[in-house]
Amino acid sequence: MKYKRIMLKISGEALASDRGFGIEHKTLQKIAKRIAEVAKKDIEMAVVIGGGNIWRYRDTKESGIERTSSDAMGMLATVMNAVALQSALETQGCYTRVLSAVDIPQLAEPFIRRRAVRHLEKGRIVICAGGTGNPYFTTDSAAALRALELGCDILLKATDVAGVYDKDPKKSRNAKLYDELTYQQAIEQHLNVMDQAAFSLCADSNLPIRVFDFNKEGNLLKAATGEKIGTLVHS
Repeated sequence: MKYKRIMLKISGEALASDRGFGIEHKTLQKIAKRIAEVAKKDIEMAVVIGGGNIWRYRDTKESGIERTSSDAMGMLATVMNAVALQSALETQGCYTRVLSAVDIPQLAEPFIRRRAVRHLEKGRIVICAGGTGNPYFTTDSAAALRALELGCDILLKATDVAGVYDKDPKKSRNAKLYDELTYQQAIEQHLNVMDQAAFSLCADSNLPIRVFDFNKEGNLLKAATGEKIGTLVHS
């Protein structure tokens, strides 16, 4: 195996499937099965999951709820998704822990780096919830931050397209898929690999990012074992 420890970033929308909102049971089980396949290869896994299927500030600006409160609601949405994923993973025979940046002791342990590392060393899947615990930061930033804190070898960003393109592949038929990119190329070409804060963290610490199509069965396992799928962004 190429990677000993990985960080997987999943969007909250991935849990909703085509409904766009909430958690779709079959989709949740499918995602858990794919994560379990990787964990059973003795690859240490941390997961950060978004909350966009329940609440996200940029989608709810018209609500009248100010930014810090709205972001707090988004953090709570990630906790809900994390608990759901934990339950689904345990039906697959995986040992898991939810560690949250928001203090909710009835549902999750507080995120403490040494504790999280110890869970990983014991073969438990660590699901990091609550984002960074601060407003104005996305779960992309949380994934980059936790990946660096936990000493992950790579950040795997799960998407619904094949990788990073020069144009939006959903709008342009002649969009070109990149196999590899440097951080500098991604910045100069204004390619939206991740949000800028998250991308800067990865670039500054030379943490490679692989962007891949999570919907295609087997792709997560391929990405986790170092196969060339999607787009690799590195130094």
